[in-house]
Amino acid sequence: MKLSELDYSLPPELIAQRPLDRRDDSRLLVYDRATGAIRHRRFAELPEELEHDELVVVNDTRVIPARIRIDRPHGEVLLLERTGEDGLWEGLARPTRRLRAGRRYGPVELVEHLGEGRWLLRLDGEPAGEMPLPPYITEALSDPERYQTVYAKAGGSAAAPTAGLHFTPELLARVDAERVTLHVGLDTFRPVTAEELERHELHSERYEVEPGSWERIRGARRVLAVGTTTVRVLESLARGAPLGGRTDLFVTPGFDFRRVDSLLTNFHLPQSTLLALVMAFCGVEETRRLYRLAIDERYRFYSFGDAMLVR
Repeated sequence: MKLSELDYSLPPELIAQRPLDRRDDSRLLVYDRATGAIRHRRFAELPEELEHDELVVVNDTRVIPARIRIDRPHGEVLLLERTGEDGLWEGLARPTRRLRAGRRYGPVELVEHLGEGRWLLRLDGEPAGEMPLPPYITEALSDPERYQTVYAKAGGSAAAPTAGLHFTPELLARVDAERVTLHVGLDTFRPVTAEELERHELHSERYEVEPGSWERIRGARRVLAVGTTTVRVLESLARGAPLGGRTDLFVTPGFDFRRVDSLLTNFHLPQSTLLALVMAFCGVEETRRLYRLAIDERYRFYSFGDAMLVR
């Protein structure tokens, strides 16, 4: 697949800069693959779109306050993943060219440069920085909890599983839900730079699933995966992966889905692996058509934007 096939043009004003006052007031574009039918609904109406025995699977990872500002030079460190004891982490630091291994920058000591802006670093204490909002969100977030799902539990992510941000506790109580955990790393959102998608390297991310949860998911008649991270966990397990570990499963068009029957997802950035996953599930041309429709209908895009349900 060519990189150009993952591109599209988005009016900047459709990039959602802040969450809605109520999570489930977001819009929901519903696409039925079998009939081609399209419906425009509100997220609060999601239970009406599910079959009576459909199991909803969410990713309960929790975002850590991973962005740490530094001075002299002016820049920042973004924590990605704890790598062991003694406060060791892997992270991104900028401006990398002006930083030096063995130096301390605020609460962070840079231990070793790993290349491409990645560093092995040592952090004093637990993360106490800012929410790691993506760069296309330029407005300050008044309530950091709005970049967490209401069911977030296991801390460890550098970004939110944004498809789940639309759920309220009341709405979650109206569906039959199970949980998995995948800690989102920056590579999930890193743009594809290779001219051919197959040449892009997707780094692994940590996941964990309780045995009882997998038994329910494996035996369900229908499964709705909330977000692309949930898809990667379920499809890894469906291929015989253990209940805990790391996955570098790269879902691209032509992928054989073995456990996901429906997908709930936000609208993703062009030239991203997330958009490639949606195209794999929905179809390349169908995804392009739905994105054009969402733009024409003035849906809100990206992390704090609206959602799409593909059945």
